[in-house]
Amino acid sequence: MTLQIFTLRERPDLRAHVFGSELQSVWPEFMQHDTAAQLYFAPKLFDRYLDYAFAGVAEGKVVARAFSVPFAFGVDGRNELPDGGWDEVIRWAHDDQISNRAASAVSALEISLLPEMRGRNNSLQMLDAMKANARAKGFSDLYAPVRPNQKHLQPRTPMRDYAWALDDKGLPVDAWLRTHVRIGGKIVKIAPCSMTIVGSIAEWSRWTGLTFDRSGEVAIAGALAPVLVSLEQDYAVYVEPNVWVHHRL
Repeated sequence: MTLQIFTLRERPDLRAHVFGSELQSVWPEFMQHDTAAQLYFAPKLFDRYLDYAFAGVAEGKVVARAFSVPFAFGVDGRNELPDGGWDEVIRWAHDDQISNRAASAVSALEISLLPEMRGRNNSLQMLDAMKANARAKGFSDLYAPVRPNQKHLQPRTPMRDYAWALDDKGLPVDAWLRTHVRIGGKIVKIAPCSMTIVGSIAEWSRWTGLTFDRSGEVAIAGALAPVLVSLEQDYAVYVEPNVWVHHRL
């Protein structure tokens, strides 16, 4: 199936489909409870970013989506990519909007495809569209707090070890990191606390379908690192590491 890619500015009629249940469900439920996300995805705030949000359409159906965000970099103490990764770049962009500060770079946030669209270079097409869009808007740099797509199989492996593991060709062993590097992306640093999700034990049980019966580190499906559980304090915290990758445009 041929993939056609549009920004939501170009095709506002696709917005509801981009946030439809099929594409939402490609993510584990717990991933949909990051509070920083509301600074980008809350309906009135999201209107600011329609030029940076994409829908992938095949045979008349939305089968992929991608989100990115412009932000100011190299100003006001922002001389390094943040350890806070995904969460922090959204906060930076939100602060830029309310401060009327001009953006100087773009960060990728997400690329998602329905299962039947994977393995056909469609994720690369979405990434290429994101890069082309940033270039067309005059930006020279695209950054990405990459979520390695096979890291969930090794939740207890530190990201600093996983991200730098190479195959016999000198490329990352992780397929998504490898895709970025193959097209010129450079791994810059680890974002150790890229996404933080906090909830009560009852909330985590609802999000995962699990019964948490002990405190400590608990590995759950889809998580890149263990969830930290405290039955005594009645909460659990997930701190996800990502990998900052830089693409020169």
